[in-house]
Amino acid sequence: MSEIEIDNETLPLWRILLDHNVLEESVLFEIYDVHLETGKSLYRLLISNGLIAEADLLNLIAEELQTRVVDLKGFAATQELLALVPHGPARMYNIVPFEFVDGRLGVVAADPLSYKLHDELQYVLNCEVYVLVAVPENVMVAVEHFYPVKVEPVGNILDDLAAVVVKEEEEVSFDQLNDTSIVKFVDAVLQKAVIDKASDIHFEPFQDEFKIRCRVDGSLYEVEGPPKALASAISSRIKVLSNMNISERRIPQDGRIDYRHQGRAVDMRVSTLPTQYGESICIRVLDRENTSLSLETLGFSDRIREQIDRLIKRPNGIFIVTGPTGSGKSTTLYSCLNELNTLDTKVLTAEDPVEYDIEGIMQVGIKENIGLTYARVLRSFLRQDPDKIMVGEIRDGETANIAIQAALTGHTVFTTLHTNDAAGAVARLIDMDVKPFLLAASLISVLGQRLLRRICSDCKTTYKPGKRDMDLLELTEEIIKDKPFYYGKGCECCNNTGYRGRVALHEMLEVTPTIKALISKGAPSASIQSQAVKEGMETMRMHGIREILAGTTTVEEVIKYT
Repeated sequence: MSEIEIDNETLPLWRILLDHNVLEESVLFEIYDVHLETGKSLYRLLISNGLIAEADLLNLIAEELQTRVVDLKGFAATQELLALVPHGPARMYNIVPFEFVDGRLGVVAADPLSYKLHDELQYVLNCEVYVLVAVPENVMVAVEHFYPVKVEPVGNILDDLAAVVVKEEEEVSFDQLNDTSIVKFVDAVLQKAVIDKASDIHFEPFQDEFKIRCRVDGSLYEVEGPPKALASAISSRIKVLSNMNISERRIPQDGRIDYRHQGRAVDMRVSTLPTQYGESICIRVLDRENTSLSLETLGFSDRIREQIDRLIKRPNGIFIVTGPTGSGKSTTLYSCLNELNTLDTKVLTAEDPVEYDIEGIMQVGIKENIGLTYARVLRSFLRQDPDKIMVGEIRDGETANIAIQAALTGHTVFTTLHTNDAAGAVARLIDMDVKPFLLAASLISVLGQRLLRRICSDCKTTYKPGKRDMDLLELTEEIIKDKPFYYGKGCECCNNTGYRGRVALHEMLEVTPTIKALISKGAPSASIQSQAVKEGMETMRMHGIREILAGTTTVEEVIKYT
């Protein structure tokens, strides 16, 4: 046996696989390393990598536990059966009562191999219990269906918490509080963020207050916050959910919450930062239900969609998506990879962190603190015989040059850059010491994009544009032809912002022979963009004007982002 210590949650399944000679121990260690890097369960990794069929794995687990596998699809529990397992234990242990036979209760568990599950259930439920086996995801869906979360409004919970705090200037610890109220409050904030389709939640301590803000459609709005004295207790609860060290407040920490809402999984990435007045916490909400990883839904024009379909199927070259943080670059790349994710194509990704799990694609999470950098991972990728490679972001010259070499040796590389427009990506890479002639030989296309707020359809109002709007957009009366402009007055549906949802702006710089020649000569970005426009490229400003005239967004949004 290797000296690597296997965690208690994974050890039972590990032993079953070895005892039944399902896999070599060396293969198990490789999969275990991926488990540690990505946070994916060993169970799911075994199946997604084709090492064992799910039905066979379930049968092995059932055989080990001397029980049987059951199918939860279409299962309808009676109220009498559900009454045997209270709401609290059902959600705590992720179990659902399945049958009651001869005085014994059969429950289906999401983690039937948990070493403490059987004994604790017998004590908590006060009856003889046996555990049945089913597909874990189906068990979690059943738990959400039969035992839904009952979250009170944030305001009601704050009233309960305020009664506990006698003096707001005195910090209240997690232990001093009724922890049930703190749990309810944090759950309410997380649930509201998911319902409002927030991308981030910010818990921010200041000298005299504790603010909670959510980012929706790219803009922050404030949630009713608790007294400052509760900041430490709320932070501790979030750190418990994220598997962080509660006692460590001096250094930043990272964690993740596997949150469930209405039967679906929502991945939350948590980051803490020590500040002058306490720990600032940012939670990134990755809700796949609200993120379509399909090129069909990303709002591309017919021309750009045709270009993407053609270019991503090229056997080699670099495809770059550029834009600021939060402009949807990763979503676009994931959508491209989904198109290419077939049995005859091997796809590898290096990401910081891995944002969405995609079946059939090998994904590696970057960990620079242990030396697992983009450059190091990319070198290893070239020894794995991939067809397509995704590099989450090119941050330095070393990574850029390795990506260039990968593209020149028969691989298609997808990556992102932080630049203001598509043409700016060329200058940025040359600044990273990439040779212009190598860049010209490997670059196939740059897609620039922005996300603008969409006008709320419930309070959408027309107006006639004035001279200021016309001048800002460099428009003439001949172009507008008496077409009205639109804005949102603000209503309950959009939290009185006038906006609801977002629309994407794009510009596609395809590297044609003339563009290739300009790149080789080290031409400035303005010259490259000018030539691309002559060859038919629609800039993001042009696209923005089209969206204004279509009544999708406002002049202010287009000016702000283009």
